[in-house]
Amino acid sequence: MSRIPEPLDLHARIARQVAARAERLWDLSLALHREPETAYEEHRAAGLLGDELEREGFRVERGVAGLPTAFVGRAGAASPSPEATGRRVALLMEYDALPLLGHACGHNLIATAGLGAALALHTVLGEVEGSLLAVGTPAEERGGGKVTLVEAGVFDGVDAALMFHPGVYDWAWAPLTASAQVRVGFHGRAAHPTGNPTEGIDALGALVQLFNTLGVLSRRLPPGSHVQGIVSDGGRATNIVPEYAEGLFGLRGVTTAALEALLDELRSCARGVALATRTTVEVTDVGGRYEHFRDSEVLSGLFSGHLARTGIRLSEPAPGVYVGSSDIGNVSTRVPAIHPFVAILGSEASTHTPQFAEASAGQRARQVMLAAAEALACTAVDVLLRRDVAETAWAGLRKKAAAGL
Repeated sequence: MSRIPEPLDLHARIARQVAARAERLWDLSLALHREPETAYEEHRAAGLLGDELEREGFRVERGVAGLPTAFVGRAGAASPSPEATGRRVALLMEYDALPLLGHACGHNLIATAGLGAALALHTVLGEVEGSLLAVGTPAEERGGGKVTLVEAGVFDGVDAALMFHPGVYDWAWAPLTASAQVRVGFHGRAAHPTGNPTEGIDALGALVQLFNTLGVLSRRLPPGSHVQGIVSDGGRATNIVPEYAEGLFGLRGVTTAALEALLDELRSCARGVALATRTTVEVTDVGGRYEHFRDSEVLSGLFSGHLARTGIRLSEPAPGVYVGSSDIGNVSTRVPAIHPFVAILGSEASTHTPQFAEASAGQRARQVMLAAAEALACTAVDVLLRRDVAETAWAGLRKKAAAGL
């Protein structure tokens, strides 16, 4: 019988593997940073990352789930199906950038940390029963590539989904809310505002009234919930009563259930405004919904411990602070998952700014990316080598799901 390797031995070997690839990983991170690609357009990034995986022996499937810039690299068991033997870990990579701002959310670092973790883990995978998926997930900033990948079954049979995110806090897990976008269109009747004003039904006036109504609603929303809207179509000319007006609204809730309740409130407000203004209204979803994030405490604890060896210590999030939404939420409600934040700037700064984009190519970003790659790979080893880790993670997920948390 072959000897089961000790976790500490594998952790040390993984650290050496990440260190050996440090320059290559950083060069790739800078290459992504220099040529940022926005949602669903990340062809060069997906190509570079997939090529690196293939070069080191992964079986890479490109264009997964009908998304040209999504990919899955597989190592270990030939199939990611639930029937395959051993436990299964997914390491996630994001690589889309923001319009005009480039990598102002640091996805170049997420991509290369996930890549580095996958390559390092691959070198010891033959000594551990189980398999690895290196998943390229496009369009986190707009559209939600992970939503599509979840629906396509990419994460079926996975015991842990692991990624990290650069930020302005050192937090063991991410307080990420559920979110959705909806389009609200009011239909009225065109008329001349002075020639025959009584014949007009002002669709823009109805939309403005909806904004006012939602302003009143917002004052009684619970912490973590909000509605933010813009006018996406307000008419064509000032001498025509607008027969159509449209608003785009983003909604967030601390939980997916809270988001659904808020969506119901918005629809009720829209119908009430339509009744009062003699318009008709339609409310339609825009893109996939992001569910709230369910942290796996056992996995986050392991990641935090591994990261601490590199000199970076994580804490619990500040109570009542919510940092946005992400499609990792849709993964985390089905599979034990982590999404820690590791700071590359101080808490006085913010993501989605030119300052953060610059920091994503700085020396602190390099240190964080390599440390995160090592910690992710070591956490993956724990899942594959220790049966109790996966069992505890699944039990925690089921408990949170039953409580609606």
